[in-house]
Order: sequence, then structure tokens, then C-alpha cells
Amino acid sequence: MTFVETVRGQVDVNDLGQVLMHEHVFTIGTEIRANFPDYPDHWDEDARVADAVSKLADVASRGVRTIVDPTVIGLGRYLPRIQRINEQVDLNIVCATGIYTYHDEPVQFHFTGPGKVFDFGVDPMTELFVGDVRNGIADTGVKAGLLKCAIDEAGLTPGVERVMRAVAQAHVETGTPITVHTHVGNETGLVAAGIFADEGCDMSKVVLGHSGDTTDLDYLKKLADTGAVLGMDRFGIDAFSPFEERVRMVAEMVHGGYVGQLVLSHDASCYSDFYPEAARAAALPNWHYTHIHDDVLPALRERGVTDEQITAMLVDNPRTYFERAA
Repeated sequence: MTFVETVRGQVDVNDLGQVLMHEHVFTIGTEIRANFPDYPDHWDEDARVADAVSKLADVASRGVRTIVDPTVIGLGRYLPRIQRINEQVDLNIVCATGIYTYHDEPVQFHFTGPGKVFDFGVDPMTELFVGDVRNGIADTGVKAGLLKCAIDEAGLTPGVERVMRAVAQAHVETGTPITVHTHVGNETGLVAAGIFADEGCDMSKVVLGHSGDTTDLDYLKKLADTGAVLGMDRFGIDAFSPFEERVRMVAEMVHGGYVGQLVLSHDASCYSDFYPEAARAAALPNWHYTHIHDDVLPALRERGVTDEQITAMLVDNPRTYFERAA
């Protein structure tokens, strides 16, 4: 029997059911919130928890059994809050370890590590990531089920490369799968794939996130040719790519024979302090957990995507991704 680590403990990989492969419960700047509690919105812990329970219960009512939450250092990961929420909603939540940065590593690592002032021969990032996977996160008892890093518009800066290689090394040591935030504007998915391949990663255990932001079919095929899984995972963020284009790209990749390498999601959250809540709701009204089931799946069916192919993207591919890792 193969198990996946979740907030509530180990879950048989065959019991993951329908999976949204890239969703956040919260993305929060913890220092900002601690020091400016009303920026950009007032924070009420109990109200935010209740709202998250309601939104997660709503997506569970659509048949989703699992969400993958790649919230790591840099995005406000705080497991006790997620545990409190998960106690109140019947949903598997797979959490992550890693660091989210577009530029430099956090200052806590700037002076310590290979080639730094304090060089102990091993990158402390890698050790911390492995610890989250094997021993659990802080004192919560929750073990990380995947690794997360990012490469965005700034490209492969020294800090980004360091984090990415630390993630890759933790993957090689533990077998834990990877998801990576990429930026289609400068095709950083290919850069990320190159780093992971160089470090000896199993590319079938890597999700190249936010690939669905592009309308360049050739780029998507190049990503698929690396052997990685493509995250068509920002449905609802129409500002980056309109609904019709996102649906079209998924349909074309399915019809092109790549259905076994596609996963679906929104990259949504119950609350994020990256922008004022009211502004986000007005600008991106479809950016929420149920958009795929309510709007995207019917649109895919209209374009000839079968229920069997939808099941592959929501059930079979996530199960295979975690099954290979375990």
C-alpha cells in the first residue's frame, strides 16, 4: 500500500480521489500582518478560519477529495492554522516544504551554506527540507508531501538557483515530488527543467506550475518533452490568460496526446494579502476553488474532451505523481 502525507496524516494514494494540484489556503506575509494588522485588510483569525472552512467545504461538495497546498516559506506557511481548518472540513490537504523567492534567498541563509562565510559543507536549506519530509514541520506532526520553489520574471538569479538546487537535492534524497512556480513570459519552465535534470531528478515527479498561462503550444510541447507534468493551474486568473485561451490550450494538449502529463487547478486561496480583498474580487470574479467544476469542465467537454480524459487530469495523473514519489 502506498501512502501520501497530508495534514491529517497518511492517506492511501488510491483514496486521493479528485485532486486540485495547486491551491493555497492562505498566502500571507506574516511579518506584515503582525506589524500592520489592518493592511491591506483587517485580520480576524476566527473569521478567516470560518471563511476557509466554508470555501473548502464548497469545493469538497463538487467531488474534490484532495487539494495540494504549496504554501512554503515566503508565502506564510503556518500549519497550526491549517490543522484547525482541516479539523472542520472533510478534505485531504497535502502541504509542502521549500522556499518561495523570485530573487534572493532569505537573509537567514545568506551568510551560511556552500561558498558562504559560514560553510559547513552542506546547504542548511536541503537539511531543513529533508527534515520537514521525514520528521514533520516544527512540532505539528505534519509531514510535507511535496517540495516547492519558484523561478519568475527575474530568471535564474543566484538565490533562485540555490533554492532550486536545494529542493532538487532534497527530492533526490527522499523521493518527494516537486512543484515549481514558473513564468511563461521568459519560458522559465525550461530553465527549471534543466536544473532538475542536472541534479538527477525524476522528471515525472516534477510539476512545472503555471504552464497554462501561455498560448504558445510549441512551448507547452517542449515542456512536456522534458517528461515533467504540466500545471494548467491558474484557471480564474483571466488577467494572465483569458478563460477561452486557457480552455483551448488544455483541449489542444489533450487532443495532441499529452493528457497523461496535465493536471488542473486555480492557484486560488481563501485569503491572500497580496492585494486588497475587494479589489481581487472585482477584478477576478472567477478566481475561486469551484471555477473548474462549474465552468471549465463543461467548456472542455464542449471542445471534445471526454470524461475519461478529465478523470485522467483530476484523478489518475495526481495519483501517479504521488505514487511514483512514494
